[in-house]
Amino acid sequence: MGVKGLQSFMQRCCPEVCVPVKLREMASQHVARNTATAHSAGPTLVVDGMACLRHWYTCENWVCGGQWREYMDVLKSWVEAFNSTGIRLVFFFDGVVEEQKRREWVKRRHRVNGQISKIFRHIKEHGEQPGRQLFCLPSGLAAFTSFALRSLGQEVFCSVQEADFEIASYARQHCCMGILGQDSDFIIYDSAPYLSVEKLRINSLTTVLYDRQRFCRAIGLAVTQLPLLACLLGNDVVSTEQMQHIRNNAIATYRKNNPAPDHGAPQVETVLAVSQYVSSLWGGQEEETGHILQCMNLSAPHRELLKRGICSYLLPRQEALQRGVISSCPSACAMEKYVSPETLKACREKHVATEGFMVYPVLCEGVVECSNTLEDEEDAELLPQALVFKPCRQRIYGLLLGHDGSTVDTPAIREWFVFPGNPLKEPDMVHPVPVSLPGGLPSLDLLWFGTGSDVTSLRLTSFLTILDCQDFTELYGTIEVSLLAVLCLVTYIVLQWQGCMFGFAFNEQVPAVSQEDVDAYLSQGVCLSMKSPQELQYIKLPFLSSRAVQLGSLYVRGLSNLLGANCASGYPLPNTALMPWHSFDGQLFQSKYLLAHSGTEKTVLLDSDSSCLSLFLHLREKLIETCRKQGRVLQSRPRPNAPDLSRKTTSAPGYRETHAGWTSGCREGWRTTGEVRGEQRHEGGWRERGEERRGQSENDNSERLGERGGHGGGGQHFHPHSYPDHHSGGRHNMSHPPRQSRGRSYRSRGRYQLAPRWSQSPAPGT
Repeated sequence: MGVKGLQSFMQRCCPEVCVPVKLREMASQHVARNTATAHSAGPTLVVDGMACLRHWYTCENWVCGGQWREYMDVLKSWVEAFNSTGIRLVFFFDGVVEEQKRREWVKRRHRVNGQISKIFRHIKEHGEQPGRQLFCLPSGLAAFTSFALRSLGQEVFCSVQEADFEIASYARQHCCMGILGQDSDFIIYDSAPYLSVEKLRINSLTTVLYDRQRFCRAIGLAVTQLPLLACLLGNDVVSTEQMQHIRNNAIATYRKNNPAPDHGAPQVETVLAVSQYVSSLWGGQEEETGHILQCMNLSAPHRELLKRGICSYLLPRQEALQRGVISSCPSACAMEKYVSPETLKACREKHVATEGFMVYPVLCEGVVECSNTLEDEEDAELLPQALVFKPCRQRIYGLLLGHDGSTVDTPAIREWFVFPGNPLKEPDMVHPVPVSLPGGLPSLDLLWFGTGSDVTSLRLTSFLTILDCQDFTELYGTIEVSLLAVLCLVTYIVLQWQGCMFGFAFNEQVPAVSQEDVDAYLSQGVCLSMKSPQELQYIKLPFLSSRAVQLGSLYVRGLSNLLGANCASGYPLPNTALMPWHSFDGQLFQSKYLLAHSGTEKTVLLDSDSSCLSLFLHLREKLIETCRKQGRVLQSRPRPNAPDLSRKTTSAPGYRETHAGWTSGCREGWRTTGEVRGEQRHEGGWRERGEERRGQSENDNSERLGERGGHGGGGQHFHPHSYPDHHSGGRHNMSHPPRQSRGRSYRSRGRYQLAPRWSQSPAPGT
């Protein structure tokens, strides 16, 4: 977020601060000025990866789960543009959410949930992706982008503190030419020059530099006074509400001294007024910040809050400039009594180097969080990914924290997972579950540092056991590792959906995941390797299915859970095999989903490629066999495609209408109503079958201002105008769709809604 209103203030009122620069010339000048101290690696630009995600993801389709191969090509070109000029890039990504910023994190997550609701509403009403004004990053983009950049040979760091702090610290320590990001906090840190990624033109390598010294002159402050200004204006640590009285007094004084001000927007006046107030507090430039805070009219809690806020901007070796402010030393690892020092050291190193996932937050923080996922809050059938993969995470926690083969006395992990209805007022306390292995629970030291074929086999067994896929051991080495990951993930989803429903009045004849869904998942995984990014980019879709959108996001989130299981198990699979660009493409999945639910022959579903068909049938047989062993019968349940837009749904009411705690002004959290506890309740969707509720969250309606050609391998074209119709037995002409209801209703599972059929097939993404 940065400092409230500061970015717009600089752009609107301080044109001298916003300096257009050419990065090639800036790099040459930087090298010339720092010949004696410059590192041999050349001019270095530190990149705030999180701020660049929207700049990088330029793929036209963003709602189907991600166009990952196309996205990889964008990243390659972007990196090459800098490397070709001799500019070295160092990337940083958020690795933790500091608890002092949790409140702001929760507020943003609720805002994005509101935006996601609008996205699904648009898809169900229009059958197409909404415009860019509702753009939302594909689920999991931040996590997988760090691995993508590392695969491109770039230096990537995952933070163990606030990422902005580590970026500024690195840039200052290594005398870097600049920081590329879009966060006004970088004008507050006394570090390298702040460069705008929003203004970046990659073809010419030009952007805008926000000059820190010119900014200080414009507002009449010294660089050392900027942290106090930032806290009084409001940032991630000190909210705007908490310092409102200080700003009100400052504005009153400013207006008294400037009786006829003409400074435009109120925020402009606020920045100038607070700057004048901060300047008045200093009797001299060397006066200690701690003494200044004592002189302010603040309560003790607000004074301590300001101290923490100011401290968050103090980089290493700058503490002497701000004596009297509390230290920000990182705390000890939360689970150090359960694992060896060597394991903790390796865990931290893997995390920082972007080689690990999920393990560091568990062992060193005891906290795991997951941001927003594209999930339809009105779909009463599909479970949120947080619940689908909860058993997987519990086993990961059990493998990491189990000692002497037991997890009895291990503490619960605090989970902050975002999904519709979760108020996020407090974390879910999730207890580890032991992993049942033939020889007992192994130690992490053995899994991570052991050698020999027995240990190698143990790592693979641990990974597969976490996913309930022990039977797939024999497939390792016989199929591509990425396809083994696809099979494990889809099998887990099928098995777990039934497991998530234990204890509810769940109709076994109407499972949430059908044979058609499995066929869509497996066929797109098999066919993906046969297609180029260009072919994937120009797949034409007759309409979008909102259900397939959520299933696509579920899959990508599942890959991140596989990644966590792989890291915890000692890396039996190469991490690269678990990356989405090897097993998933959003548009391809949508196309396979529509074909599978239209009763398309398997030959056509597999692009008329005999080798793909054979592999698909082999994987499908293995999945069905594993499900049968665990008492799960996969059933066919084709969905009616392309309901008519002019007909209103008459299906069973959704979560908002049927949940006992739902009103127009309140949102009942799934965490407080949907945890599995074994009660028998009335029949209904998963949102209607929860535990007794413990409270309600506030309703947050604010919106966030801010994820055609031929097929390879001898396959056929994807025909958007000719989907088989299960009801008539023939094919529909997409230009003249018949009138039909929006969907069926099942009392046992609530309702689902399918995307409507377009009267004509517009271009993708319109």
